[in-house]
Amino acid sequence: MLDKIKALHSEIESLNAADAAEVEVLRIKYLSKKGEINALFNDFRALGPDEKRAIGAPLNELKTFATEKINTLREALDNNGASEISIDMSRTAAPVALGTRHPLSLVRAEIIDIFSRLGFTLAEGPEIEDDWHVFGAMNFAADHPARDMQDTFFIQRTPDVLLRTHTSSVQSRVMENSKPPIRIICPGRVYRNEAISARAHCFFHQVEALYVDKNVSFADLRQTLLYFAREMFGPETQIRLRPSYFPFTEPSAEMDISCNLCGGKGCSFCKHTGWVEILGCGMVDPAVLEACGIDSKEYSGFALGMGVERITNLKYQVNDLRLFSENDTRFLDEFTSAHK
Repeated sequence: MLDKIKALHSEIESLNAADAAEVEVLRIKYLSKKGEINALFNDFRALGPDEKRAIGAPLNELKTFATEKINTLREALDNNGASEISIDMSRTAAPVALGTRHPLSLVRAEIIDIFSRLGFTLAEGPEIEDDWHVFGAMNFAADHPARDMQDTFFIQRTPDVLLRTHTSSVQSRVMENSKPPIRIICPGRVYRNEAISARAHCFFHQVEALYVDKNVSFADLRQTLLYFAREMFGPETQIRLRPSYFPFTEPSAEMDISCNLCGGKGCSFCKHTGWVEILGCGMVDPAVLEACGIDSKEYSGFALGMGVERITNLKYQVNDLRLFSENDTRFLDEFTSAHK
């Protein structure tokens, strides 16, 4: 039996393994319950007292040696794996700063969340649109100034293909393909041919909402607007509606909120009026419903739309629209804590 122990010792001493799977095979072969060393312990139990005294110590030493050998092989493979992890020596030693969500994304998500609590679902559409969905279905007259080249980015004129000027085109597509009740919110980027300045840009972001059902009233619109304003700007926020005009709504209104900086007392931000305009709204014009295949005698609805940049300006007091698209990390870093 001593010869077997010596032979196994020499065999185990010369063991090598290419990967963890081979190490496990060796462990099972020598150290498992059905392994070779355990078989020697089974034979050891049948020996006499004198033989046990002579064999016991070498057998225990063999088991210890085999265990250490297997562990050594496993550790060597682990160390080799760690050394294979490449280090980019050209990488800066300075910590890599984590990014944050863009302020427009933060506000857009908050607007969507507020309206989702009222049952509005998300709807999206193409930014490259046709004249019908942008203007025709929205009751724009054929000679409306928005259809002029100086106001809208046309890709081609026959047929008219353009960059959408508002996300109302999403509303028209949904109304064409859905039956009331319709309750959607339409966020997205829109484009208008305007001079770029601190107050205007050739592209910006809108969020529009549409609700069409039986017996929808202006009172429903007002209460929706009040809920939105107080959720977005605080529970003390007041609103007022001023008559306005939009081709796709009748009656139409502009909505103001009490200035969130001075509490409605008057300051330079609100031009000492105590009010700040934030969106346009109104009851969906029956002509729009009919153009999209909805019976205006049975259904009514309201629509509203706002610029995300304007809401962001009010919420975070950003006074230059160009900052939102310049990718200046110094500006964007100011909103690191806003998304937490």
